[in-house]
Amino acid sequence: MRIGNTGRAVPADHLTNLDWDLIPGAPHSAHMHMALDEVLLGLVIDGVRGPTIRFWEWAESALVIGSHQSVSNEVDVLAARRLGFSVTRRMSGGGTMLCEPGRTITYSMYLPGSAVEGLSFRQSYAALDAWAVRAFKALGVPASYREINDIISPRGKIAGAAQARRRGFVLHHTTIAHSMEVELLPRLIRIGRDRVSERGVRSAEKPVSPLSWFTPLSCEETTKHLESFFAQEFRAHTSGLSNDEVAAARVLVAEKYGTPAWVNRLP
Repeated sequence: MRIGNTGRAVPADHLTNLDWDLIPGAPHSAHMHMALDEVLLGLVIDGVRGPTIRFWEWAESALVIGSHQSVSNEVDVLAARRLGFSVTRRMSGGGTMLCEPGRTITYSMYLPGSAVEGLSFRQSYAALDAWAVRAFKALGVPASYREINDIISPRGKIAGAAQARRRGFVLHHTTIAHSMEVELLPRLIRIGRDRVSERGVRSAEKPVSPLSWFTPLSCEETTKHLESFFAQEFRAHTSGLSNDEVAAARVLVAEKYGTPAWVNRLP
């Protein structure tokens, strides 16, 4: 069944009852990905789109900070510029994510909050990422979930999720380290360093465990595996971004996500 803005309850363990659209990965700038999340969530809220999962490809290296974080606290701006990382702010909470083309996989899910009815905020994270844990295990990756929002291996963090809730609907997005130069993290993200600003949520210090440590599949191949796994498990229909959706996101980049006022705002 397709659910728009009716508020009809769906058991949290029956996400297969939703009529999912799947948007395969396509490269966009960091600001554009942030804007697309807001646009698509709004369309699902309005009933124009049904529940949707969108896979991302990164067209540039980026540091993505949470909506309640301070750039000055989180990012070594000089190092980011020197190493070619842009800085963007998403609409959801959580900590800073390091993302790179050909090394990072991200997906966003846009769905009615009734799909996680009866679950706590913490439990909803695990429920919405359980399929990805199963997909990783199908590749032989020793993946499991750790509250509140991490997919892990015995060697560290594979992926982290964040959410935003709007008008009874959920944006849930998860960023996966396929491969990474782990030593980049402390150079770019100010984890463990003194605060510059008193305002803003700080990122937690966690060891990273990229997927490439456990599977020979490339980033592109792993993304295709995730797309196929989700499509089969949830009987999702392949979809795509319309010209109007892309145009609306470009407007949001110009007016919001690409502006210093948004990126550098104090929470």
